[in-house]
Amino acid sequence: MNTPTLEQLLQAVAGKDRNAFDALYERSSGIVFAVLLKILVRRDIAEDALQDVYVKIWRQAASYRETRGKALTWMTSIARYRALDVRRTLLRESGLPDAEANQLEQPDATDSDPAMAAEWGDDAQRLRLCMDELSRDQSGSIQLAFLRGYSHSEVADAVGAPIGTVKSWIRRGLGALKRCLGR
Repeated sequence: MNTPTLEQLLQAVAGKDRNAFDALYERSSGIVFAVLLKILVRRDIAEDALQDVYVKIWRQAASYRETRGKALTWMTSIARYRALDVRRTLLRESGLPDAEANQLEQPDATDSDPAMAAEWGDDAQRLRLCMDELSRDQSGSIQLAFLRGYSHSEVADAVGAPIGTVKSWIRRGLGALKRCLGR
């Protein structure tokens, strides 16, 4: 008996198959939650966001196109955008100036979930190797933007570089990652 891929499960979810949705959630929620937690820091807020993400996945599964990328990439993109929305709302409500709000404690990159690490496996190793090929500026900017959830202007402030330069580092770095991962 073959285990369906995430892409196949997502296609079934597009047809409103609840069993496929349960299987999709079971297989992907650990990674999706890790993305949310990395950006939002607080577990309770990340758990609420996780629910929002899977409601959106349920509703928008039909918009997923396998030709545009892997299912997990599509789902983690939804999670990232949701986390950024929640983060912006929390920062606005906190009343802290942006500079102080950006200094809120973030979890250490070494704090990892063993189950998540096992799931990422070879893909994570390939990504680390490809990230090592980037310049320090590109790698750092990409990590701030995609792992910490910083906007381009927040990255520019954090690294002390003009926003146009940061955008170039990120764009070129992502292009290099795509080429490297495609090998």
